[in-house]
Amino acid sequence: MNAWRLVVGSDGAGYEYKQRIKADLQDDPEVAHVLDIGVNADGHTPYPTVAIQAAEMIARGEADRAILVCGTVLGVAIAANKVKGVRTVTAHDSYSVERSVLSNNAQILCMGQRVVGIEVARRLAREWLGHRFDTAGPSHAKVAEIDHYEAR
Repeated sequence: MNAWRLVVGSDGAGYEYKQRIKADLQDDPEVAHVLDIGVNADGHTPYPTVAIQAAEMIARGEADRAILVCGTVLGVAIAANKVKGVRTVTAHDSYSVERSVLSNNAQILCMGQRVVGIEVARRLAREWLGHRFDTAGPSHAKVAEIDHYEAR
């Protein structure tokens, strides 16, 4: 099993959580690399810029997964899902995090700093990396149907 190549990003409203989650990920032995694509402490980059950059990296195969944080979670998820070949989810509970990977092969997890507590966000990020999609499992055909539709 290969170590994860990860991307993290946020807008200004998600900066604090992104920093904390990034530090956790950098200490995880299952993580090979964490690339922070912004923003910085004084960042004013709009959330779509960050989300699309992360999703494009996933689509090109430059990273395995990404975690994005904004204030509400809604904006980064919408923007990242516009990139062809990427499945982005919002999740604030363990079951949704689990199913995002096992049922949907999600590559990007988005969370809202103004929606979920920091300790829950940190735990969910760790849990999310513990799940791997089974390409021979029962959900494979469903994800393939999504991919087929998107390719049309």
